[in-house]
Amino acid sequence: MLKNSENGHLCSKETKERISEMFNKVELSVSSYDTAWVAMVPSLSSPGSPYFPECVNWLLENQLPDGSWGHSQRHPFLVKDTLSSTLASILALKKWNIGEEHVSKGLHYIRSNFTSATDEMQHNPIGFDIIFPGMIEYAQEMGINLHLGPTALNSMLHKRDLELQRGSASNSEGRKLYLAYVSEGLRNLQDWEDIMKYQRKNGSLFNSPSTTAAAVAHHHESNCLNYLRSLLDRFGNAVPTAYPLDIYTQLCMVDSLESLGISRHFKNEIKTVLDKTYSSWMMNDEEIFLNIATCAMTFRILRMHGYDISSDALAQFGEEGFSNTLEGYLNDTGAVLELYRASQFVFPDELFLEEQKTWSSKFLKQELSKGSLHADRLFGSISKEVNVSLSHSYYANLQRLENRRNVEHYNADNLRILKTSYRPTNVDNKVFLELAVEDFNLCQSLQRKELKQLERWVEENRLDKLKFARQKQAYCYFSAAATLFPPELSDARLSWAKNSVLTTVVDDFYDIGGSREELLNLIELLEKWDGVSAADICSEQVEIVYNALRNTITELGEKAFKWQQRDVTRHIVEIWLTLIKSMMKEAEWLENKTVPTLDEYNTNAYVSFALGPIVLPALYFVGPHLSDEVVRSAEYHNLFRLMSTCGRNLNDFQGFKRESKEGKLNGVSLLMIHDPAVSIEEEAMTKMKNVIDSSRRELMQLVFQRNDSMVPRACKDLFWNMCRVVHLFYASNDGFTSVDQMVSDVKAVMYVPLTLPEEKQDNNRKDEVPCVT
Repeated sequence: MLKNSENGHLCSKETKERISEMFNKVELSVSSYDTAWVAMVPSLSSPGSPYFPECVNWLLENQLPDGSWGHSQRHPFLVKDTLSSTLASILALKKWNIGEEHVSKGLHYIRSNFTSATDEMQHNPIGFDIIFPGMIEYAQEMGINLHLGPTALNSMLHKRDLELQRGSASNSEGRKLYLAYVSEGLRNLQDWEDIMKYQRKNGSLFNSPSTTAAAVAHHHESNCLNYLRSLLDRFGNAVPTAYPLDIYTQLCMVDSLESLGISRHFKNEIKTVLDKTYSSWMMNDEEIFLNIATCAMTFRILRMHGYDISSDALAQFGEEGFSNTLEGYLNDTGAVLELYRASQFVFPDELFLEEQKTWSSKFLKQELSKGSLHADRLFGSISKEVNVSLSHSYYANLQRLENRRNVEHYNADNLRILKTSYRPTNVDNKVFLELAVEDFNLCQSLQRKELKQLERWVEENRLDKLKFARQKQAYCYFSAAATLFPPELSDARLSWAKNSVLTTVVDDFYDIGGSREELLNLIELLEKWDGVSAADICSEQVEIVYNALRNTITELGEKAFKWQQRDVTRHIVEIWLTLIKSMMKEAEWLENKTVPTLDEYNTNAYVSFALGPIVLPALYFVGPHLSDEVVRSAEYHNLFRLMSTCGRNLNDFQGFKRESKEGKLNGVSLLMIHDPAVSIEEEAMTKMKNVIDSSRRELMQLVFQRNDSMVPRACKDLFWNMCRVVHLFYASNDGFTSVDQMVSDVKAVMYVPLTLPEEKQDNNRKDEVPCVT
């Protein structure tokens, strides 16, 4: 039962409608550069005339006032892009002896900006160092006098020769692909028959109109011509720099909406895109499988959404395999970044993805250190994306923290660069950003009110009077706010947060705060539940803890009835009893100096880690109806076991030294005692880490898979969310015990509002935020 409260309608209806409309059709900016090459294709029947005269007319009609061709609003570091587009347009007009004035103005632009052609600060479109000199030579053959100084021209031609020599000794497949892709710059140096082996099912070469047009100009291949004609039928009298890009463009939209935390507003649109993409994946669509970034992104997003797809498609992109691709030859950081992201969605028995993660991580770190990343985005944008991805693993990152970082580093300009720059004209990243900022701040405002409500609840239940108990309300609520952030999940957040506070109290009670009599008394009270009187309670401490438990369990049971239409109170009591009995067992081991076997410890320890009361009751408040059959199922228990095993082992891994000094049982020390294959601490730590990694992979598979699953995905996500919480909390040490580690994250999610980039510039003051305790 989702509540349509006033808080549920957070964001502008108009903004959401605009974004929804962006899904209707992919529209790409047209490319002067590629259109010029299509304009140069001669007619079959009359070689002295253009095959596509409409492209020639388009060039005549679309020269910019400064004499150039290209985007009217251009980036200052993309002058090389404009030079390429302008020179290609001049060649096309000169070839058909038309537009003399246009040619003259274009030549003036090139002469005025030619120094940028050798400026290392300017961004190089793909193949510029081969294509642009090749076009200059073509211009000279046509008798066009560019009036270029010999020094600058010779420097450029020398650079072209060096580029052609690069990798010539190995003659790798990646180099062959690259030279085929930039064929229009090689002209007579190219074996035009040989490159036709790269022709795709749609008739194109590399989905590139310019490469395809250059090939057609040398031998009129009907499928190439049909491809070019289909583009003009779709785009009018000009062509884009690459086509098709529908799958990639729409997946980028989905990825943006998810990374910014606003995808829940567009569930239907996203499902339509993903269903269509999945069909393309199953049909081995070349648009996916012949582009590494698209293939890796498709795999990651489809797997995350529960589609049954194999990772085999990524196996070919190991370190050696990648080097034999076009992207590998280009050192395409964007493609490697997508491979790195995809490698984190690893199931059991997919160890090659772990290897892929290792080499792609190393590659990205090396490129980041060079300070000159190459991708289809400008350096500033891609370097921030790489840095954030390397610093925050998917499984140790909370959604709202991730959303905030992505908003702060988001590239609102969706300009991308291949041989020339382009952008999806139907997609406005600024609208995404505006909605994300508004959504984040409104959710944050609601969450601050809920935190105050939690603090009042602590006082009302006198939990602050327990001297032994850690006071961690902000942290307890933070883990809920950072993962269950939609406004309509208020009941789930408060259930999660209150039970987090209570598990901390109970853990401290069984650890240091209670006598044996008190510990047993609390178990007896919960077992009795009905008819408990003051005479049954042995101390004030037990009274406070028991009443807080009873009040909270009763409250949650009443709220859950509205969501589930059945009474789940006894199940919540059962969850708490199971936890407290496991804590009692550990207390008895410690008191009696008993050393349990590994099996005894592990069977008890994942329960005593105390995630059950936090996660399991919250499942009743996220929407789906959960029958008793579901909560008693093996799948439900396995989700809980794997999540808790990750948490317990991370705690033992990071807290080993501290807990050893305190004389507490720990999985690492027990491995050293009982496991014959383990003799030293390092071996025990390695084995523990392997168990953590294995449990996490199994949990991810259980959460993401749809087949034979009876636990609803909305519920399974809570198990995965908590797994991410514990990975973050124990990323470097026992973060929950550490006073300082989580403070900045808590503030980022719950106190510091987001601002749009232009608002940041106007606001130099620092926001005041309360002290987090």
